[in-house]
Amino acid sequence: MSIMEYNGGSVIAMVGKECVAIASDLRLGNQSLGISSHFQKIFPMSDRIYLGLPGLATDVTTLKEQFRLRLNMYTIKEEREIEPETFAHLVSSTLYERRFGPYFIEPVMAGLQKTPSGAYKPFIAATDLIGCLNFAKDFVVAGTASTKLFGVAEGLWEPDLEPEDLFETCAQTLLNAVDRDAYSGWGAEVYVVTKDKVIKRTLKGRMD
Repeated sequence: MSIMEYNGGSVIAMVGKECVAIASDLRLGNQSLGISSHFQKIFPMSDRIYLGLPGLATDVTTLKEQFRLRLNMYTIKEEREIEPETFAHLVSSTLYERRFGPYFIEPVMAGLQKTPSGAYKPFIAATDLIGCLNFAKDFVVAGTASTKLFGVAEGLWEPDLEPEDLFETCAQTLLNAVDRDAYSGWGAEVYVVTKDKVIKRTLKGRMD
């Protein structure tokens, strides 16, 4: 078994019309032994940026704090809020620093990027465990159920989805994919970020 699959877990981010969604399952396992059904994998980095961390649970805890520290340092130094694309590069460089002894995490980022006109456009990105960035205009996935997530998302996702439709698409994609993966599941958390608000919903999933 790969160390990336040791604790299980999956994350997906999707783009909508002036909104973005990010969702994760809630299972924490020790290989096939279930330990917890409410392990948080998505963390708010700012009002407009959310970070999903699927991978080794100890590294999830370590990196969550490290990114928060670097984010605070950026805010103090720059005297402004970080933009999602800049944050993605911060995540990438943090992971690349440790490339010879990497963190076993594949981060997924979702947020709303401010344009020069003052409007907000959705932004999603993912990296591998040494920080190689992957930008996308539809969806990004990571975790043990990633191959299943790709399959379901390809069939369900459409361009320019409204926030409620995006929530439904993202939630159904995640729940259906993790049902086919032994290391993910046990409920889900879905965040939909719009320019006015953030909607968080916790979903029940199969527990067998």
